[in-house]
Amino acid sequence: MRKLPRQARALATTDAIRDAAAHVLGERGWQGLTTNTVAEAAGVSIGSLYQYFPNKLALIEAVRRRHFDDILLVLRNASDKTMPRERRIAALVEGMIAIHSRYPAAHHALLNECPRGEDSRRTHDFFAKEWRKSYEAVFAANARRAGDQSGIGASLLAGALAGAVHEAARRGTLDSPVMKQELLTMVDAYLARRQTVELPEPATTQARR
Repeated sequence: MRKLPRQARALATTDAIRDAAAHVLGERGWQGLTTNTVAEAAGVSIGSLYQYFPNKLALIEAVRRRHFDDILLVLRNASDKTMPRERRIAALVEGMIAIHSRYPAAHHALLNECPRGEDSRRTHDFFAKEWRKSYEAVFAANARRAGDQSGIGASLLAGALAGAVHEAARRGTLDSPVMKQELLTMVDAYLARRQTVELPEPATTQARR
């Protein structure tokens, strides 16, 4: 951003601009997004937009950063042990649904169309690190089994939930009560599993014995 908003009015303006950028991106894609269309959709002058965002890449970076911040906030809530476990799991599932229900087409464009500059790569690298740590905290707070020192359990949880939510967003089924209940059941069942299944040894190992 060209400058950071300080006052409530400036914060409201930049939020409106980010919302408009996400909307236009979802409707028109990266090629169809311009600073003028975003300013018009946000109901602000182009001069007001340029006060904070020098170009459309800066707009996209702001949308991406807010998306990352929202995800990390949901993960923090889902590992908050001051809440009951049931509420933490609900916070995780409901939070991810809510985030990806806002401008789902924009999320697809962010992943597949929008270029990434050096700032974006640094932001993504930081987010990836915090995302892994946050899911490990969620797993530790909610799993009813021995701690997973390798982080594999947290990684599987993250991949399963992200995959299911992104696929539902693509199909337009995120608002389905059945989808929500299935995700709650999936996450709770995985975290509640008490025993690790022991896989049989490979035949080659048994043969050497």
